[in-house]
Amino acid sequence: MTERFHTITAEGARLTLDLAVGHIRAFEVTVDGRQITPLHTAPWVDDPAITGDPEIPQNLKYLSGDFFCAPFAASDIEEAPPHGWPANSPWTLIEEERPAGGGTTARFALEKPVMGARLVKEITLRDGHPFAYERHAFDGGHGAVSVASHAMTRFATAGRLSFSPKAFAELPSMVQESDPARGRSLFATSRRVEDLSRLPLADGSTVDLHGYPVASDHEDFVMLVEARDSPLGWAAAARADAGDIMVSLKNPADFPVTFLWFSNGGRDYAPWNGRHRGVLGIEEGRAYSAYGHRASIEPNPLSEAGIPTALTLDPDGTAAVRHVVGGLPLAKGAGEVFAVEIAGDGLRVTLNDGTATTYPFDAGFLGYA
Repeated sequence: MTERFHTITAEGARLTLDLAVGHIRAFEVTVDGRQITPLHTAPWVDDPAITGDPEIPQNLKYLSGDFFCAPFAASDIEEAPPHGWPANSPWTLIEEERPAGGGTTARFALEKPVMGARLVKEITLRDGHPFAYERHAFDGGHGAVSVASHAMTRFATAGRLSFSPKAFAELPSMVQESDPARGRSLFATSRRVEDLSRLPLADGSTVDLHGYPVASDHEDFVMLVEARDSPLGWAAAARADAGDIMVSLKNPADFPVTFLWFSNGGRDYAPWNGRHRGVLGIEEGRAYSAYGHRASIEPNPLSEAGIPTALTLDPDGTAAVRHVVGGLPLAKGAGEVFAVEIAGDGLRVTLNDGTATTYPFDAGFLGYA
């Protein structure tokens, strides 16, 4: 690796990748003269006390923006840190080119194999598009691996969340933090609910997943399973204080679930030290909750219901998934996103005040030609 950070640009967009771990360190778009930075970077990425600590995984030392997990959660098939080598080890720039229509496409190769496969990260910025188009392709390999694109945003004050139709939300059997000397988790365990406005807590009360924060001083996780008839998978985080919207887009055939990670002051140990607050992970996945690689490739309740929880690799070909993240303005007087839909060569976003705006969007990237 000859450079630590690599930046690509297009008209109205700029993105920097941290090649040490494959995390997007910075992403900025300009819409109607406004600069929007929808993704979150942890406050300790330049803290020598954290970056120099050999006990802290690379993924946490440089936690930022969006990164690719393979596997998602525990690496209990091949030896690797949590979330796998793609989130914890170096990438190398392969090439950079200008796609038709203007912009930049950059391709990077993971220096370590995953299940015998060569993993290529492709990021495209298009002129005038307030989105980053991400494709991760496994060349060759064997078996199957759980995957996720781990985007994060941060709320300085209260905000609102909206989603494409979901079949249900499911809470895992374990909590993020079980030792009160180290941190706190508040969500109930081993529960499945269809009403996202009534997610159960351990104390018997409920919270509405459409609002952020749902609580304070807690670390929690929930899986949302896409409805079978959902034409476009999306999640939108409206941040009233910033006057913007972080949006995550997917084809449910690639990523049939969305993981929400609530990190709001619930961990007291390094690198967190109680300072990771207001953060929400919106993680598009193909995995069985937070149970790890083995549980995702073995028969499980989701896979038995026809919901894929791992990506099958092709020894003689390529297996790939795609994800799009973006930043959009939130109109004054609006508080949340009401609907997101593909409209020809654009993405139409309707707010709760009835305002509808269509933004340039490459629907073919997600397979909606």
